[in-house]
Amino acid sequence: MAHAEQTIVINRPINEVFNFVLDGNQNMLWRPSVSDVQVVPGKPSGAGAVFKQGLKGPGGRRMDGDYQIVEANSPKFIKFEVIAGPARPTGTYEFDTVSNGTQVKFVLDYPTKGLQKLMEPLINRAMREEVGCLTNLKAYLESKTN
Repeated sequence: MAHAEQTIVINRPINEVFNFVLDGNQNMLWRPSVSDVQVVPGKPSGAGAVFKQGLKGPGGRRMDGDYQIVEANSPKFIKFEVIAGPARPTGTYEFDTVSNGTQVKFVLDYPTKGLQKLMEPLINRAMREEVGCLTNLKAYLESKTN
């Protein structure tokens, strides 16, 4: 199984960080791999929400990376699953209040099968880069003034 995780502390209140991450329309502000994103109309907000998302693929080509929020327990936990695209990992965000803000843990898992197992080192690297975007999230949210 391919796996990546990272934890970071963001100097912002937990509700602000949770709501920002839950709103997939914000992804382009902190995830450089996202080329476009929009919420699918007619779906609920929070758990059940679906985001149609384009990702920058090899050679700059757009790839589907649509995902659905599977679970959202405000302000502590978000679980999502990728529902379109070449790879379909699941991910979680855990949020905890700490003395200087909010601790965020981002985990991605992707069960590789068959020939995908040969690609696991590349998949792991791509997933590490994705969870590493938490540093962008921190920089963006901490740069905002109230």
